[in-house]
Amino acid sequence: MKCDLKARLSSGKTLLGTWVTIGHTDVPDVLEAVGFDWLVFDTEHAPLGPEAVSRMVQAIDTSSVCPIVRVGAVDQYLIKSAFDMGAHGVVCPMVNTREEAAQVVSYAKYPPAGVRGVAPRKAADYGDTFADYVRTANETTMVVVQIETAEALENLDRILDTPGVDVAFVGPTDLTMSLGLIDDRGNPRVVEAMKRVVAACVSHGKTPGILAATPDEARRDVKLGFRFIGLGSDTRFMMSGAREYIRAARE
Repeated sequence: MKCDLKARLSSGKTLLGTWVTIGHTDVPDVLEAVGFDWLVFDTEHAPLGPEAVSRMVQAIDTSSVCPIVRVGAVDQYLIKSAFDMGAHGVVCPMVNTREEAAQVVSYAKYPPAGVRGVAPRKAADYGDTFADYVRTANETTMVVVQIETAEALENLDRILDTPGVDVAFVGPTDLTMSLGLIDDRGNPRVVEAMKRVVAACVSHGKTPGILAATPDEARRDVKLGFRFIGLGSDTRFMMSGAREYIRAARE
């Protein structure tokens, strides 16, 4: 399938997605009908291996939802593998410096822009669309770097000045922890840091992204100017939905 996330972001649209952490193809199969623009398969904090992610990417292959993989680190193998299995973008955690951002871009792009090895699997329909894919991948695939530490905030302008970075994605919980606030995600210092990321993205022509844990956070994040917004996760939807049914039955 063709993914137009980058084009839609360039046109100023706000795109909504969610986090997938349960390693079963039923999950993306169900979520694709809801209306999300993208799904992130989380291999950093969830027990998702390449076989599971590959199957789940295939499960949404004919839909309008774009698959993205959050890798576990700034790692050449992990980034290359995510793209080869059909991801249209990668989310890379804990990007704290321009040098790390440049590494992510390098691993994500084919020469001469980067060092990605050429052997796309599902990404090129197992070779059937190889020529088209390798000629267009550098322009169409997305690089999302996570801003989730005090160090990253200090280096924000240099990170965003890195060619090839498309989205600066705030990790609210890790950023809150890094600022010494434990779990106080709504603290004014955290909100000010979020505003700082949005302003810097506007200045550098990048897209600001964030993960909203609740509907109230989602409404706030839209008002703050975020345009690539993760709405909860599969497990959060399951828990909140189950609790709502229990509350209704016990009223």
